[in-house]
Amino acid sequence: MMSEIRSGKKFFGRLLTALMTAVLFSLAAPVKGQEPPPRPVIITANPSQPLAFGAFSPGLSGGTITVAPNGTRSSSGDIVLLSLGYAYTPAMFYVRANPGTVLSLLVSPPVTLTGSGGGTLTLQIAGSLPSSPFVTSLPWPQQTTLLVGGSLTVGNTASNPPGNYSGNFSITLIRE
Repeated sequence: MMSEIRSGKKFFGRLLTALMTAVLFSLAAPVKGQEPPPRPVIITANPSQPLAFGAFSPGLSGGTITVAPNGTRSSSGDIVLLSLGYAYTPAMFYVRANPGTVLSLLVSPPVTLTGSGGGTLTLQIAGSLPSSPFVTSLPWPQQTTLLVGGSLTVGNTASNPPGNYSGNFSITLIRE
């Protein structure tokens, strides 16, 4: 009976030694929750691809033109979309962030665009690709491409004469 107790103590002693060794080795392994050091989110505009609505002609009552983040263009009201070689594109931005960063897009309120021949248009930013909120997956310093669409409210020909219309809008990325 005594030899059974001694062999049981030896077994538990060896088990305890093995467990303590495993704990010590696991404490020595580095544990990372995120790449050190955490980096700030950086967003830059691609100057070769601004938000552009292409050529169009407003009718008697006007309407809206929408360029979606995927690059498609549509209109409502009596706007006639023209194919005269003028590009229509969503705005393109590049985002750099640590992989796994959750970002939401905050857009400015509607902005007024002024025309070279007079007149004003109203621009509302609408939608992004990837859709907001999104998670970055590329390792630093690779960049995620962010495409941003918008809708342009156009009046009739008298209030919006032909010409180039320009203005600025802002977007903010919020890290969640």
